[in-house]
Amino acid sequence: MAMCSSSTAGTRPSAIGPCSHSRSSGTARGQFPCSTACDVGVDTIGGMADAAVSMVARVACILRAFDEDHDTLTVSELATRAGLPVATTHRIAAEMVSERLLERDGLRYSIGTGLWERGELAAVSLRFREMALPFLLGLYEASGENVHLAILDEGEALYVMRLVGRRSVPTISRMGGRLPLHTTGVGKALLAFQDDAFLDDFFSKPLRRATVHSRVDEATLRGELEAVRVNGYSVAHQEMTLGNASIAVPIFVSDGPPYAAVGLVSHLNRASVARAVPLLKDAASQISEALGVSLESDGRRWRDLFHTAVRR
Repeated sequence: MAMCSSSTAGTRPSAIGPCSHSRSSGTARGQFPCSTACDVGVDTIGGMADAAVSMVARVACILRAFDEDHDTLTVSELATRAGLPVATTHRIAAEMVSERLLERDGLRYSIGTGLWERGELAAVSLRFREMALPFLLGLYEASGENVHLAILDEGEALYVMRLVGRRSVPTISRMGGRLPLHTTGVGKALLAFQDDAFLDDFFSKPLRRATVHSRVDEATLRGELEAVRVNGYSVAHQEMTLGNASIAVPIFVSDGPPYAAVGLVSHLNRASVARAVPLLKDAASQISEALGVSLESDGRRWRDLFHTAVRR
């Protein structure tokens, strides 16, 4: 397998998560079952192009096996989560280590620095973060709380930046990690402004609770999303992490769904909508203006890159 020529293109840390080949099934959102669909018959395929695609699919399954809760895995664990035979996983993982896409420490594998280096070149990973950083730092200084910046990616909130405040509270989120839309402030801010077709598809699958406070009833959530559209901000009280509250606002550049959402996460006792929302809306407005200027100056290429990265 020539890893340099066949598997590095288009691979991003922001896309890492358990194997997604079966996400379209009726499984509850937030659960990512492994699928043997990743184990396609490369050796029996006659066409070179089909074989290359099959190998890329296998590499993608291995990469998606890692997430914030599974940052190191044995080959057996990796094979189970990727939906691949152990022997196949061992062989591919060894070559990925040689190409620095994975690292090996004893019997455990983790994401390699070579993959991180390439991921930093992605449009949403580099340019958007660079553009938003000054305004997120201002929000951080004004609030002293955790600051999150997220985009919508494959039906989840993908965290592209996270700043830890002086009065930091423990959170599950991490940069490059994913969390459900319906249990997070940034997720609700993104979800509220999607079109009817997206929402119908979203609610057609069962939703999983992250805590006892998570809202999973469709009617209740649709009512909350309507309030987000009216008020311009979202709130999640202890729905992802007990003891924490998340307040977020969408970031718009033009008509249509928001490009991203920015949020503050604080201890429940300190959470104040009256204080947080003006700070968030000010930061969102500044990011929106900066992003709009960039879109105008860079033209179609940057717009296309961003829309490619922000996949629904």
